[in-house]
Amino acid sequence: MNPANTPGNRRLALVDDPARLGRWMLAPTLIYVFGLVGVPLILSLVYSVTNVTVGRMDYSFRGLDHFASAMAKPAFWTSMRNTLVFALTAQVAVIIMANVLAVALMRSFRGKWFVRLLILMPFVAPISLGSLGWLWIFDSTYSVINWTLRAVSFLGPTEWLYWLGQPELAKASIVIVNVWRTLPLATVILLAGLGSIPQDIHDAAEMDGARVWRHHFQITLPMIMPIIAVSTLFGLVFTFTDMVVVFVLTRGGPFDSSHVLASLAYYAGIEGGDLGEGAAISLFLLPLLVLIAVLMLRLARRSEVL
Repeated sequence: MNPANTPGNRRLALVDDPARLGRWMLAPTLIYVFGLVGVPLILSLVYSVTNVTVGRMDYSFRGLDHFASAMAKPAFWTSMRNTLVFALTAQVAVIIMANVLAVALMRSFRGKWFVRLLILMPFVAPISLGSLGWLWIFDSTYSVINWTLRAVSFLGPTEWLYWLGQPELAKASIVIVNVWRTLPLATVILLAGLGSIPQDIHDAAEMDGARVWRHHFQITLPMIMPIIAVSTLFGLVFTFTDMVVVFVLTRGGPFDSSHVLASLAYYAGIEGGDLGEGAAISLFLLPLLVLIAVLMLRLARRSEVL
């Protein structure tokens, strides 16, 4: 027997070869990602061009009929518009608020650990459980927001806001919950970015007479722009692909005015039983997410170069 082919020597050869070792260490992750993301994507591509339905084993090729059928419905374009508006509006608010919170949390003050705990709680809690809490907050009868507004005389005795019963208020409610959900992650990411800036740069800016606003917008923000781009990318992906908030709060109502692509695909494919149409609707998210990822990563790379 060749000594070089013994199990012990083969293990040593694997450890001494970084390329082979790297491939073996990446293999479990790649298999897991392929099973979690790749297989559902392949099934969606297959289902979208067939007439497959829930409870039916046989199906036939339909071509692009499901895509054409979805695009012919007003609810699809409403969902597309809502997906873009909800995601972009929420992320603009999240980035602004996360910047404020991150800068505040970089300073030392009493009770700082408790404030950090409160900020992180929405991200730790399951989104379905958090959405149920918001469902009570926006309730048409027991809304704590409405009672508070009435207590401070912002609403009159006969005025009442039906958050989930009026289209525009329902949309605003979904945006508010998405901001509440993604703000903790953005704050933590920006905190890490602010902590990576050398203190010497801040000291030099103070010696040069840079005031707070100039210091933040001309020194701090440009240096953490790649971090902001990554945070925005994560937030957009979470918001684009999430249907739990819509499902719990409004179920797409009133009058299908608050649907997003993910929720519309669920109701068409699972609730409606037409897996082909549901898969076709969900695939419209793919080019949007790829475009956003490319733009954000290019922005991050350009910021690093600058």
